[in-house]
Amino acid sequence: MTALKIKRLFKEDINIFLPLVHELMGNTIENELLIKRFESMFEQNYECQGIFIERTLVGVFGLWFATRHYCGKTCEPDHVYIIPEYRRKGLGKDVFEWIFDYAREKGCETSELNSYVQNYPSHKFYLNEGYEIWAHHFLKKL
Repeated sequence: MTALKIKRLFKEDINIFLPLVHELMGNTIENELLIKRFESMFEQNYECQGIFIERTLVGVFGLWFATRHYCGKTCEPDHVYIIPEYRRKGLGKDVFEWIFDYAREKGCETSELNSYVQNYPSHKFYLNEGYEIWAHHFLKKL
């Protein structure tokens, strides 16, 4: 496979990466609402990264940065998505190696993430990448 390139994407690039986020989420959120949420996210401690092979966008992920009392400065990968035809080729491993190196450069001590309960392939992948299951993530709509 041709060399992987990870490139930071900005609010102005939303129309480039939003279709991949919709694929990940199964189009469960209206486009206008998702755009508003991403615009707000870009104003917080959030970065969006595109995964490119040559000039083709083959994936996307976000990174959240925070300091937490139990683990120190942390980097949280979010909405990690690689289009199906590029999966199972080692790309995910390369992406997470890049994430860990980038997080260390930014002074992070840890990385934590959430994974959908039914996404068993991602659980296996994250465990193989050294993540440990520490908690359950709870959500309450207000």
